[in-house]
Amino acid sequence: MPAAPSLTKFAWLSIAAALATIGLKLGAWWLTGSVGLLSDALESGVNLVAAVVTLLMLGLAARAPDEAHAYGYGKAENFASGAEGSMILVAAGLIAYTAVERLRAPAPIEQAWLGLGVSIAASMINLAVSRTLLTAGRRHRSTALIADAHHLMTDVWTSAGVVVAVAAVALTGWQRLDPIIALVVAANIVWTGVRIVRGAARGLLDPAWVGADQAALKQVLAGYGPPVQIHAVRTRQAGRRRFVSMHVVVPGDWTVARGHDLVEEIERAVAAAVDGAIVDTHLEPLEDPASFADTALDRA
Repeated sequence: MPAAPSLTKFAWLSIAAALATIGLKLGAWWLTGSVGLLSDALESGVNLVAAVVTLLMLGLAARAPDEAHAYGYGKAENFASGAEGSMILVAAGLIAYTAVERLRAPAPIEQAWLGLGVSIAASMINLAVSRTLLTAGRRHRSTALIADAHHLMTDVWTSAGVVVAVAAVALTGWQRLDPIIALVVAANIVWTGVRIVRGAARGLLDPAWVGADQAALKQVLAGYGPPVQIHAVRTRQAGRRRFVSMHVVVPGDWTVARGHDLVEEIERAVAAAVDGAIVDTHLEPLEDPASFADTALDRA
């Protein structure tokens, strides 16, 4: 099996975006003194750490299989996703802590409109990079890039909430509105973090194919009818890789060459229908009852 294509260039893009937005948001906080903008900058700091973790894991996931890891290193992406989700939860905690402190000691917001302009510019960077990462993640089936894209989108939503809060404080003079909205934003992004962590954990459990992959596999196998039978079809995912194994039952009087040609054809058809699928077939004779006694994962 060849090495998976490297996606580290997208991680570098995420790192560059995090550095740019940290600078802009710290500038906005320095101009305004808004706890919401400070919280926003703290979350961008978490984004930077997460992007570095993603870079390291994408590099590992792209390594070719070897003797110690015959099925490749694809699951490294799940570790990156889990770290990403965990860091989102850390960011939410930082935002909540800072907001509670400001609730106890309200402070005025200075140069609100200038600070908002800087914060909005940072959000546009995150939005553009998030869309780029999400498109690449879906195209390459990269759980790490998809998680990073969702993480950046939480930053965009955080910034949107902060902008609303700062603008409202500037218009109404109610200083406690700033930390209150920061708390609401923190609660909202917790859900994203939990969802990403759950998805990463699920990926480590070798889930079966779903959606378009499963439908494509069924369509291919439906093209093979009597006397050929196909059973014990098992699928799993490991990072970007897709694996499927199956038992192909043929008449016992077929030659080995004929049976081999058939399973080769099936393997090529599945690999063509599901990009990157690695197919493992097992040929069995139709007349042997044992051929139908091994459909369970743990054969008696």
